[in-house]
Amino acid sequence: MSKFLAPDYESLVPYTPGEQLNYKVIKLNTNESPFPPSPKVKDAVSGELIDRLRLYSDPEVKQLRKAIADEFGLDAENVFVGNGSDDVLAFSIMGFCGRGGEMCCPDISYGFYPVYADIFGVNLEEIPLEDDFSIDAKKYCNKGKTVVIANPNAPTGLALSSDDVEMIIASNPDNVVIIDEAYMDFCKTSCVDLVRKYSNLLVCRTFSKSHSLAGMRVGYGLAQKELIDDLNKLKFSFNPYNMNSVAIAAASAAIADNDYYSKNTDKIIETREKTKAELAAIGFEGTDSKSNFLFEKHKTIPAETLYKELRKKGILVRYFSKPRISDYLRITVGSQEEMDALISALKEIIKELS
Repeated sequence: MSKFLAPDYESLVPYTPGEQLNYKVIKLNTNESPFPPSPKVKDAVSGELIDRLRLYSDPEVKQLRKAIADEFGLDAENVFVGNGSDDVLAFSIMGFCGRGGEMCCPDISYGFYPVYADIFGVNLEEIPLEDDFSIDAKKYCNKGKTVVIANPNAPTGLALSSDDVEMIIASNPDNVVIIDEAYMDFCKTSCVDLVRKYSNLLVCRTFSKSHSLAGMRVGYGLAQKELIDDLNKLKFSFNPYNMNSVAIAAASAAIADNDYYSKNTDKIIETREKTKAELAAIGFEGTDSKSNFLFEKHKTIPAETLYKELRKKGILVRYFSKPRISDYLRITVGSQEEMDALISALKEIIKELS
């Protein structure tokens, strides 16, 4: 740390991304899709587009906002687009909490929530998950502060029902409720339909998971016009050109090819359920994940040991040292071939360590 860093940021604890290694591994640690982007995406990223990169991108992101709005039966004025859903979350927490404001989220959830609260000077209440890692919706009712919930939650993979989500939104009419649906395509109980009903709801989504565009960094928020106007006011005061032209074209093409992505999502769900059963057969137990990852622990072998041994075999999974979840591994659902390799490696490790 240099002597020039402002005192406000000296105590920041940054978010820790999953490992990105520069040699060939089976990568099951960052919840990316095992499938390539749609052929329509490849067509959209054409030579003509590359030739236009000398020009600034559209700061209003009109093409992509319309494509997203059409997909959900909304208007473009209901859509905010960001450089990944992290961008949307950052603007939202900054804008709807403000320095000295109040916010709550689960104590075990996406690691960026407390980081954003810290960097924007927001007072954060972390509400403990239940013993089975579920979220008790009643604990988020009538909070009098901004509520942020990932649904399905990460890293647990558990999902709230639509009724529970609506109960939280309805009970906090004077505060924004942010529902982070990064993994919703693998669960299919979205609350997007409530956007027109509730002026305090912001639904946050991403193209990184089900739409195979993690490397493009495209996320979006859905809300009533007034909330979207607030987010745009912040964006145009900070970074008007937050979306590059290639990302806009790729994401627009992706959301127009839902048949391709829906089939891939169904394959991931099928592989997820098969892998759950295979892990149970070799001594694992975990949550009923509704996401594109599994949250599992072995009955006898510590998670950190399994993480290190898998890494030696060229398989990356995610290990968290946080006390309540230090017995668990978060395992991305990859291709069937990758999951077969994972199970085979785990069988070898368990045999070696038994």
